[in-house]
Amino acid sequence: MARRDDAPWKPSNLAKAARLGNWVERITHPIAKRTYRQGFPYLPPTVPLGMDVPHKPAKLGADYDTSWARKAPAKFVRRGIVNGPMRLVIKGITSPKVYGTDRLSDLQRLDDPPPLIFTPNHHSHLDTAVMAITVPEPWRSKLVVAAAADYFFDKRWKAMMASLSLNAIPIDREVTGRKSSEMIKELIDDGWSLMIYPEGGRSPDGWGQDFKGGAAYLSARTGAAVVPVFIDGTGALFGKGMKRPKLGTTKVVFGHPLRALDEENTRRFSARIEAAVAELGDESLTDFWTARQRSARKENTKLTGPEYTGWRRQWALSERREMGTAGLRRRQKRRWPDLGN
Repeated sequence: MARRDDAPWKPSNLAKAARLGNWVERITHPIAKRTYRQGFPYLPPTVPLGMDVPHKPAKLGADYDTSWARKAPAKFVRRGIVNGPMRLVIKGITSPKVYGTDRLSDLQRLDDPPPLIFTPNHHSHLDTAVMAITVPEPWRSKLVVAAAADYFFDKRWKAMMASLSLNAIPIDREVTGRKSSEMIKELIDDGWSLMIYPEGGRSPDGWGQDFKGGAAYLSARTGAAVVPVFIDGTGALFGKGMKRPKLGTTKVVFGHPLRALDEENTRRFSARIEAAVAELGDESLTDFWTARQRSARKENTKLTGPEYTGWRRQWALSERREMGTAGLRRRQKRRWPDLGN
């Protein structure tokens, strides 16, 4: 309907907003101008010509300070997170079955159990949470997680969440630097245990990756024993590239603590740790005795899988998963319609 010629004119909402903006500018512009003339401390101090301003130290990545996450308030909150919602969610999604904790019973019975370095394989983001609820006490309450500095500590909110919920510390996934090793040594000297992924990252195709020497080096550096761990099934439920997790079952198998032998260097000790994790992988599919026999004959399947490429490698992975119960997804029961037969 057309506007009557004698009707009073009313400004549009856009015109009202423009008037309000002009009014705010007329008020704030003189204030901002006077503040700018005052300079420091309302503005950053000027820098004389020829002077170089030192860069501010980085506060993210490998330089993120996580000491606050090991103080009493953060420990109290983390205990509630791990024993409450995290435990419920992980048990609901993965239904983990834990084996081999009796291999740590001799250390558990000591008056002062020593800190340990747990070295699980890594196929999924679920692995860390699974370990957080399955590592036996007394190590679970004082467990530090070595997390990739370039992934979990690249943003402040991610760094805070990882530190608070998992007691994560930043570490370079390619090489264990001097700063990281010194920090980990201090933590282990204070009684904290460490969980580190020797592969350095999640599996890209469902098979494992070659172990790097970080765990073996830290064991020699700190004197803490290494506990090999095999996590089976998480890759099928929430592997790399999957957008959301699937409900299913998993297994976590703990091995005997390992220490470097007198004649072993870091590379050989790391290879022995990898072989121990592979042996636990066989145990998760068969049983303890069969896995040990296969290990004696050097018939254990490597963590890195067969030397095939392409579809043959994926076929071998599917055959391996069918051998065990871990990773099997719990499918919803279908109800077929009644056709009146």
